Amino acid sequence: MTPTIIHQGMQALAKADPDIAKAASQVGPPPAREREKGFEAFFATIVSQQISTAAASAILQRLRDQLPELNAETVTAIDAQRLRDAGLSWRKVDYAKALAAATLDGDFDAQTLESMDDATAIQAITALRGFGRWSAEIYLMFSLKRADIFPADDLALRVALGRLKGLEKRPTPGQARALVEHWTPWRSVGALFLWHYYRGAPA
Repeated sequence: MTPTIIHQGMQALAKADPDIAKAASQVGPPPAREREKGFEAFFATIVSQQISTAAASAILQRLRDQLPELNAETVTAIDAQRLRDAGLSWRKVDYAKALAAATLDGDFDAQTLESMDDATAIQAITALRGFGRWSAEIYLMFSLKRADIFPADDLALRVALGRLKGLEKRPTPGQARALVEHWTPWRSVGALFLWHYYRGAPA
């Protein structure tokens, strides 16, 4: 999301929710965050699952050093053991190979996601092996810049929302979605703010 979109969204959210207005005066607006789109972004999502950002970056760099280009063709061609040696678990090797195969077979085309509505795009992504709803929603938010996505399965997001709303217990994903329904059509900016608030607000 760009600074312009964040500015517009935060203005609207502050009007719609006094808790956002108060918290924003304490921690300020969230920084912009964008990601590349296409095959490499999906491959990077597989690599980064359940490991630190630094570890994922190191693995991706090792693979970029080995491959002339990071795409479906090269991932299909590279020996699985080389992916394992670069730092991927065997499960992630399986996911990466499946992503490449689906792309080459025409079962998955990242470019067509841009013309789909949110629900259809999420369904197309979660049909891939190894991709859940959270991964799909993150792609829509940061790669496709969709403005009204709220990845309620994210633990930090729900912890921050509980703090923002002064709740005694962390809300469930369903409760979280209900609590931010009135943030529409700026729920992506609201989610970005909650991550920012999670890091900057007192526990």
